[in-house]
Parts: sequence; C-alpha cells; structure tokens
Amino acid sequence: MAALAFDFPALASAPLCVADFRVEGGIMPMGQSPWTARRIGYVTGGRFEGPRLTGEILPGGGNWSTSGEIAPGEAAGTFDARVVWKTHDGALIYVTYTGRTVVSEAVSARFRDPAAPEVPHGEYYIRIAPVFETADPRYAWLNGVLAVGCGHRTDTGIRHSIFAIL
Repeated sequence: MAALAFDFPALASAPLCVADFRVEGGIMPMGQSPWTARRIGYVTGGRFEGPRLTGEILPGGGNWSTSGEIAPGEAAGTFDARVVWKTHDGALIYVTYTGRTVVSEAVSARFRDPAAPEVPHGEYYIRIAPVFETADPRYAWLNGVLAVGCGHRTDTGIRHSIFAIL
C-alpha cells in the first residue's frame, strides 16, 4: 500500500468583521446532566463592523454552551450560538456558529472575580466557525461563506474577530 502524500494547501482568509455580542444578565448554568454541563447566555444586542458588513446584533439570540474537563484544572467547551444581525441598510442575516473554548481553572476564577484585572487574550482559547443565511440579494454572497473567528471576553459579553475562508 502506497503512503499518502501530504499536500496541504494553505488556507487563505480575509477579514469579514468584528462582532461585539452583549450578554447581559450573565450566564445561566443548567448544571451537570447525564451528558454534559450546559450553560445558556442570552444575547441582548451588539454591533458588527467590517469592510463589507456593518450593523447591529438584534436581541433575542443566545448561546447554548457545554463544558467538560480535558485535563486536571483545564476545561474545554463548545458553542451552539444563534443570532440575527441587521445590516446598516436593513438586511437580516441569520448567523449560527459552533466553536471551542479552552480555559484553565485559574483563568476561570479570574473571570468570575469582578475585582480581577482583564485576562489577556493569550491566556485562554476561544474559536468559532460561523455560517450565514440571508434572503437579501445584496448579501447573497454570505450564503456561500464559511468563516472562522477568534474571540475574547469583554466587560459586556464577547468580541469575535471573524475571517472569511477564501
């Protein structure tokens, strides 16, 4: 049997937008079920801005996340987020994303401490893979975009820098 040749083409990307999600009211832990520890965060609004895409994140979406321990003192989580964006010119865009987080126990404790200084982005891992759906012909190009994003926590929620994979 011949060995496989590893010919990995480079992935190219282009900045799509920066999205600031407001999650007011905190994250609601549902506790440990037989399958997972689930938490729910309701999106109460926000903004997104980019070279071809600008507008507001409408209230009413949310993120149904799960978490579990991957090593002693280190948790990994998943995202199941759904939101609606409204562009500056009135188009509605349904955005869903999955993703992963990896956060140490020490960083998690600092997140929960309101007196702790902001945790530098490099001390935790948040990555998402958003997809878009719209009926507006001006933004039909988004229906074919697969994107990735890097996130970090903010005082009011989370900010994702989102890139279209070319």
